Amino acid sequence: MPEGTSHQGGRGRGPADASSLRRGFWFALDSEQRAALGEAARSRSYAPGSPLVHQGDESNDVTIIEDGWAKVTSTTEDGHDVVLAVRGPGDLIAESVVLGGRTRSATVTALSPLRALMFPAARFTAFLKFHPEAWRLVSGTFVQRLDEADRRLEAHLTSTGTQRLALLLVDLAEESALRSPAGADGSIDIAPTLSQTEIGSWVDASRETVARGLALLRRRGLVRTGRRKITVVDQHALRAFAQGIPTASHHDDH
Repeated sequence: MPEGTSHQGGRGRGPADASSLRRGFWFALDSEQRAALGEAARSRSYAPGSPLVHQGDESNDVTIIEDGWAKVTSTTEDGHDVVLAVRGPGDLIAESVVLGGRTRSATVTALSPLRALMFPAARFTAFLKFHPEAWRLVSGTFVQRLDEADRRLEAHLTSTGTQRLALLLVDLAEESALRSPAGADGSIDIAPTLSQTEIGSWVDASRETVARGLALLRRRGLVRTGRRKITVVDQHALRAFAQGIPTASHHDDH
């Protein structure tokens, strides 16, 4: 797919595929498949801020993140970078190479120290030939990301900036919880470290709107924040807020 699609909508896929892919392509493979694919890989490490993929480049490599987080961005005609998605451990990057595409549609940049497995497209395709069931996971990844993009577009058309922020935080909390356990109080630290400007570009809002939205969510007891750190305290209430459903808040908004 386009590396650059953002967060489930209505395209059909089997429930087994959807659930197995939630933790990423790599972890949806069985141990035999991971061993076979690993033989074709070379490992590479990236420092925070280092690009894994450049928008517009032509490449024959397929990448799977082993550890760490990356952001997917697209540069607009006026030179602004827009965050489209994040990718974490187990996620497949540049799967469009094996689906017929070569030119990168987005830039992928490490948000943290990151380790990745790199595969020449020919070797990755050969693996899929001998493990055809893995094709379902590749196509499932593609469809999943289209679904995510559909849902984001719908939110942009129907929600306020603060509601879009809340929806994004719910999604990021769900992704983070798949990779690391929640706290004893049920709170979830959001693993990808994004600035308020980056979050704003993702939800089509200004940095000031994001700051005001986070302040509101803090007052309601839904999140805690620190320097480049956001903790979701009450995921269910945060989702209700994103959907415009009235809930009892822990604190007054004023």
